[in-house]
Amino acid sequence: MAKKFKATTAGSLPKYGWLAETETLWPKWKVPENELWEKQKESAMLWIEEQEKSGLEIISEGEQFRIHFVHGFLKKIKGIDWNKKTKMGIRNDRYTVEVPTVVDVVSREESIHLKEAQVLREHTEQLTKFTLPGPMTITDTIANDFYSSKQEMAMHFAQLLNAEANELSQAGIDIIQFDEPAFNSFTNESVEWGIEALEIAIKNLDCKTAVHICYGYGIDENLRWKDSLGNQWNEYKTLFPALNNSNIDQVSLEFAGSKVPAELMRLLPNKEIMVGVITVVADHIETPEEVKLNIAEALKHVSKDQFIACSNCGMAPIPIETAKLKIKALGEGTKMANTVFLD
Repeated sequence: MAKKFKATTAGSLPKYGWLAETETLWPKWKVPENELWEKQKESAMLWIEEQEKSGLEIISEGEQFRIHFVHGFLKKIKGIDWNKKTKMGIRNDRYTVEVPTVVDVVSREESIHLKEAQVLREHTEQLTKFTLPGPMTITDTIANDFYSSKQEMAMHFAQLLNAEANELSQAGIDIIQFDEPAFNSFTNESVEWGIEALEIAIKNLDCKTAVHICYGYGIDENLRWKDSLGNQWNEYKTLFPALNNSNIDQVSLEFAGSKVPAELMRLLPNKEIMVGVITVVADHIETPEEVKLNIAEALKHVSKDQFIACSNCGMAPIPIETAKLKIKALGEGTKMANTVFLD
């Protein structure tokens, strides 16, 4: 009999309104600095409880300690000038934001997310997952005024990520996931050097490793980009063969409500696959039956031993009650799938 299907989220979950601004990709904290850690911790613990109550069996802290999935890591990296703002296009000019600038050799002089990982590990007996930005996505979310190329900068960041990931692994985290949405924007470069940087980031880790590659949060800029991609989204077709030959253990991908050809999952026979069976748009809340049907469709192309139920992407910008209903459906739909497909 195949192993029981597990469910998880891709990473971020919405911030509570008393902690930060809501329904925005770059929120501001609402809590004074001297109270921030305890309030972040409270928010993380509420989300840990919510995930467990919903039946998820791979639990995260929902990125409650970070304003943004990339900049949360970068805040403690030396060599970055946060006062030198550069306006640049993100994800191949999908949208433009002002970002800090690398002005010197990047270095990591202390743990960045270790305390957060310890909160997660101490407050659940389930499997744990902690997310970090991938090296290529970092280079696409920060300006470069020092290194000769994005590739060179990515390799340096990969070494810093590896040091951080090793500490998280030693703290008892079961899965460390590197978020690489930039892979879908730069498919050729991802194969040429992005996966090489990822290999540096995961080197010698004692836990399972994952890479998350999606088509972005459910925000207007990403939705317009998706509409421009036509009737089939084939970016994974370039990426998956190279990832299948990598040392990554798991691949997290977008599927539900997308135009990703389901058969592309067959290009990952050597990997566990976290299949997005719920969307991250705010205007649709899946039923457990929908989740079960999405799982059934995925299982036409993925073995039962490979399959993990997941969200398409992080849910940071959507309303908090919507996110709660979505993960409840995710847990219940996965439970239904276990009854139907594994008995």
